[in-house]
Amino acid sequence: MIKSMTGFGIGTKESAKAKYTVEIKSLNSKYLELGLKIPKAFSDKELLLRNECARHIERGKVNITITVEYTDTTAKAATIDTHLLKNYYTQLKEVAESLGDPASAVFELALNMPEVITYQEDLADEEEWKDVLETFHLALKQFQQFRTDEGVVLKEDLSKRNQSILDLLLVVETQETSRIPMIRERIQHYLEEAVGTEAIDKNRFEQELIYYIDKLDITEEKVRLRSHCEYFAKILNATDANGKKLGFISQEMGREINTLGSKANDAKIQQTVVRMKEELEKIKEQLLNIL
Repeated sequence: MIKSMTGFGIGTKESAKAKYTVEIKSLNSKYLELGLKIPKAFSDKELLLRNECARHIERGKVNITITVEYTDTTAKAATIDTHLLKNYYTQLKEVAESLGDPASAVFELALNMPEVITYQEDLADEEEWKDVLETFHLALKQFQQFRTDEGVVLKEDLSKRNQSILDLLLVVETQETSRIPMIRERIQHYLEEAVGTEAIDKNRFEQELIYYIDKLDITEEKVRLRSHCEYFAKILNATDANGKKLGFISQEMGREINTLGSKANDAKIQQTVVRMKEELEKIKEQLLNIL
């Protein structure tokens, strides 16, 4: 099943003690790049959460934010650093007086200065971790559904472009019917102009022509390209489809298309090859978003 690497999911849960919220966002990446923002109370669980993400999310640049809003606002004990507060207050009051500014708001300003008030955050208990993990899985479920829905759209587009390359290959086969006779006629015309009809060794000419035309033969490239496109469609519809495998197949498709274009020696076929390349480039762009 095709899944997009782009995803979003949010989960919430309320208990008697707190409200838990987990938000998961992801963009495309070759590997799993995990960014976690979690309360300090759950810092000892970070490794467990990372392992859980690696097991379920696989790849992508993923940002996960966990927030906890406690019902009891006194759940976190606050400590005031009185020595630091006095220093801030004294300095701010002196500055205010030197500027002739009323010092009425100095105390409030000093109270909000960095590290004056600190909160004691104890490690969360197992019951709280269980609530967070349950909330994480709620968000993960929504996140995975988002990836699946996006994957359906991507699969449809990839399938259409892959089929377009196969359709263009049929065009090449139609255009190719007159290619060899035209090459033969053109070479013979050049020889006749260069050395004259009587001077041409017919047997040698046929031998050289067969050798030259064999070098321009694109039968193998057409067979391999069709095979790669069919394999691409098969993997696209497989239950274990993944972007990396499809990326490798698209590289092989590109090699055959390039060789076909370089050997064609025909303006119409080369124009069709350009259209194939356009479709393949769009396929490669979309594959960057496939899980």
